[in-house]
Parts: sequence; structure tokens; C-alpha cells
Amino acid sequence: MNKAKLSYRLDRVAKYAGLTAAFLVVILALLVTYDAMMRYLFSAGSIALQEIEWHLYDVIFLLGISYALKHDKHVRVDIFYERYSEQSKLLIQIFSMLLLVIPFSLLMMYNAWDMTLQSYLQHEISSDPGGLTHRYLIKGMIVVAFGLLILQAISEVLKAYRSLVSYRGFWIMLSLSALLLMFEMMGAWFDWAFWIDPVFLMFILSLILLLLGFQVAFVFAGVALFFAMISDEVGFTIFEMLPYRVYGIMGNITLMAIPLFILMGLVLEKSKMAEELLISMGRLFGPIRGGLAISVVLVGAILAASTGIVGASVVMMSLIALPLMLKHGYDPALASGAIASSGTLGQIIPPSIVLIVLGDQMHLSVGDLFKAAVVPGLLLILLYILYIFIVSFLRKDVAPAIQSDESYGETAKAALKAIIPPLLLIVAVLGSIFTGIASPTESAAIGVLGAALLAWSNGSFSFALVRYASVETVKLTAMIFMILIGATAFSLVFNELGGGDMALAFFSGDVGSQWVFVLVSMLVIFLLGFFIDFIEIAFVVVPILVPIVHSLGIDPLWFAILIAMNLQASFLTPPFGFALFYLKGAAGDKVTTGAIYRGVVPFIFLQVLAVVIVVFWPDIIYLFGKS
Repeated sequence: MNKAKLSYRLDRVAKYAGLTAAFLVVILALLVTYDAMMRYLFSAGSIALQEIEWHLYDVIFLLGISYALKHDKHVRVDIFYERYSEQSKLLIQIFSMLLLVIPFSLLMMYNAWDMTLQSYLQHEISSDPGGLTHRYLIKGMIVVAFGLLILQAISEVLKAYRSLVSYRGFWIMLSLSALLLMFEMMGAWFDWAFWIDPVFLMFILSLILLLLGFQVAFVFAGVALFFAMISDEVGFTIFEMLPYRVYGIMGNITLMAIPLFILMGLVLEKSKMAEELLISMGRLFGPIRGGLAISVVLVGAILAASTGIVGASVVMMSLIALPLMLKHGYDPALASGAIASSGTLGQIIPPSIVLIVLGDQMHLSVGDLFKAAVVPGLLLILLYILYIFIVSFLRKDVAPAIQSDESYGETAKAALKAIIPPLLLIVAVLGSIFTGIASPTESAAIGVLGAALLAWSNGSFSFALVRYASVETVKLTAMIFMILIGATAFSLVFNELGGGDMALAFFSGDVGSQWVFVLVSMLVIFLLGFFIDFIEIAFVVVPILVPIVHSLGIDPLWFAILIAMNLQASFLTPPFGFALFYLKGAAGDKVTTGAIYRGVVPFIFLQVLAVVIVVFWPDIIYLFGKS
């Protein structure tokens, strides 16, 4: 069998795994909705049904890992990568598979098989009465998932190798990799750790690989494997615990809300609701100077509370609002700044994926985090609108009013018609969480049903919409959870090398001040946000900070909100903010990169001001109640 046929067949395996997971996403949403309705309306709950739900959620992200790799959805830092030649990109892909993905996957399969076999021999069943039996089956899915990942990695190597024009670079990189490995192994024999602390080397190597364009999740996993291999202090035995950690992630019901909220957002994105909302709001506020920019902020806030997908919000507003603003004489910088900053509100306004991840990593109630984030989110919206008002008042040419022949009453009716449905959905989803009626996972499932009903009401609901939303949900969910698995491996080795104790000793002993710790940690997160995504920061950096937060007596809820606001700012910071890439990619030649940078700088200052306000007036996060 030739390489092309083999890679094609391997791709088909990943394809069917991904489509199976996409089907299960829809089933999961329906089951959680049914379970919630039966329990709240008829007091008829089922332990077995609840365990089926979390088993489905496990299968979804585990099967999706290889599918996401097939579609190149595992996120990478593309600061330099996007400028590489096609040959260089192919080499990065080959060595990512050979040096990171395949070795780590083999190790995961080996250790997960031991865990699965032990579960089978012990006839492990659910610890809850009425729960499911044959627990080894769901544990065995880890073996299956990483087996599928190896097959897809082989396919990626074959496709990339076949596409190479010259093989000289491949053999050079292969030789350099072998030499580096030999050097590091020899260094371990000669106590290389006395030269530079391995904790710092882990971060340095990770940052280098990230900036080179290797996939984030596999960088953390591969670096952990590399340092375990060359360090006498760690060794491969540390990874015997990794499948149990992954199984802990699989049983985390809080994280089940992530695929459901993503599915809800994608259904709304594809249903044209956002487009109608933006056009109607633009007409409503157009007659006011700066009105179009204000409408963009308000629509960004509504989209944040209903979809929470930053990339989709920025791209959609760039395609619809930007041409309209430029056509009516808006300053390109102000227009770009309003769109980019408003599109990132989904990072802080509930139901934010960031807040769900932070709740899991900091062991906080997601409901409490959602309530705590409402006022900071509203504060940011208010600051954005005030800035636009002031700028448009002082400089009349940057945001002129738009005159329309249409009756304002008719415009207002059209705007209300577009605004009310998503607002009702937001109230239903967030209201059920805030009042304690439903958990975030249950509210997310009901939100999926509500989004589908909204799509049906405006005539956009179809099989194609469901297929698109469920498939994209699998890709995004798998990407997030693979980063979590990679970060878990990284933290295992990092803590074994003494990294956690080092950080705790530094902040509690050498620094010893709450305010210095808050300042330093916020600055580190802000700077890291220039280079890497919020998911990596949440999974790698935040767990290091959590014990220090508790040791210094800092309110973890308040600290989590500061992190969320800081991570939102990282989406805007030039030159690497992801929202800037989304905007430029969607806008094309309509605005220059320089105009985008000039436009977002004032909004970054407004975000910093909002963080300062929350720092000095921490009680504002409790205005919606304290648990």
C-alpha cells in the first residue's frame, strides 16, 4: 500500500471517530435537558442516566482529539508560524508528530492499559447505588483515544513528508534532534541540573517550542516527557499517575458545561441571529454621534452573554459592522478598537468558558464566578461606551451621526424584535444558574435547546446547521481538553522537580506581601497573554498560583475575576493579540494593521482601569450575592 492510500485510510478512521463524537454531542444535550426536566418537574432522577451523560462527554472529547488533529484544530502560537514557507510548516508538523505526539501517546496508552486492566480484574463498578457497571470500558477509552491519535499522527507525517519538495531540511532537523537528545542525556549523567534549574529550563523550552509554532497541547506533554526522561529526580514512573489524573478530568461534571455552551454559541452564530441584531442596533443608535460604535459594544455584550465565542464575535462584527462604519465616515482606528474590544467581552461576561475553566482549576463554584463577573463585565461595557461618547464629542469627525429616512418608531420596533429573543435566552440560562435552580451544565443544555428554537423561529434551523455546530463543538472541545491533558502532564513533572514549592517559597517567604503577589502575578499573566492563549495560562500558570493564593489569605473568587479580566486584555495586546488577528483576517485591506493597533490601545487602558477598580473595590464582585 502506498503512502497516499495509507494516509487516506487513517484519515477516514479519524473522520468517523469525529462524526461519532459530533452525534454524541447532540445526544448529550438532549439527555441532560431531559434529565434536568425530569428531576425538577417530576422529582425523578437517575444515577445511571447521569453517569451515561458524563461517559458521553468523555467519549466526545477523547474521540475528538484525533479528529481535531486531522483538521489542524489543535491551537498553536502562529506569531512566526504564519510567516514560514510551506516547507518549514511541513517540517514543523512532521517533527511535532515524531517528537511530541507519538512518544507521549505511546506512554499514555501503556499506562492507561494498566489502569484499565486493573479495573477489569477488580470488576470495578460505580460507587453510587444504581450506577453503571463495567467501569473498565470508559477507562479503556483513554487507550482507544491515544491509539487513534497515533494513527492520525502517522497520517500527518506521511502527508507532510510526501509534500516536501526537498528532504534536506528533514534530515538536518532529524540529525539535530538526535544530537540534542544525546547531549541532554549526557548532561543528565554529568549533573546538568546544577548549571540551570530544570524548572526554568522547562518553561524556556516550552516557550521556544510554542513560538516556533508547535501545537500547544503537545508542547506541554512532550516537554514533560523529555524532562522526565533526562532527570534522575523524576523518571517515567511519574506518568503512572497520569491516566488517573485524566480519569479525574473525565469525571469532572463542571467541565461538561464546556461542550454544551460551545454548542449553544455555535447554533446562535450560524442562525443569523447575531447579524440581525447588529443591523437593528446599528439603525437604532445610528442617529447619535458615535452611535454605530456604541451599538457594536452593546451587540458584543449580548453576543458574549449568549455565545461567548470570541473569534466568531470579532469576525462577524468585522464583516458586517466595519464596512458600515467606514462607509459612514468613522475613523478606522476607533471602528477597529470598538469591534476588537467588544468581541472579547465573552472572556469575562457569563457564561464564559474562561470562568468555567478557572472555576475548575481554582476549585470554585462556577455559579459564584458567573455572579461575581457580572458587575466587572458591566463596568467594562460602561467604560467603553463612555470613551466612545467622549471621543465622538471632542472629535466630531471620528464618529459622525447617521441620518435615516426610516421612522425611528419602526426602527425601535425592529431593534426590540431582534433583541428580545436572545435576551430571553440569556435570562433563562444565567437566571437559572444565579438562582440555584439549575447547574451550569443543565443550564447550558437548556440553552442549546433555546438556541435551536430561536434558529427554528427565524427559519435557519436545518440539519446542516446542527452538523456544523456539533462538528465544530467536537473540534473546539477536544482542543481544550488535550491542552488540559498536556498541562496535567507538565504540572506532574514541574511539581516533582520542585517548581510548586519554589514558587510558594518565593511568594510567601521572599515576597510575603499580598499586594506584591497580586501585582507580580497579574503582570506575569498580562505579559504571557502577549504570546499564548488563555487556555494554556489557565491550565499551566493558574494551578501554580492557587496554593499561594490560599497561603497568603487572598480571596480566591476575587483573584479569579482579576485573572479573567487580565486574560481578556491579552486578546487585545499588540502585536500578538488573537482578536487583532481575527479582525485583520476578516477585514482584509479595509483597515491597516497600524490603525487596528492604534484603535485598541485606548481600550486596553480602559481594561487596565477596570482591573484597578476591582482591585481597590473588591466588594463590587459580590453585588449579585455572596454564597
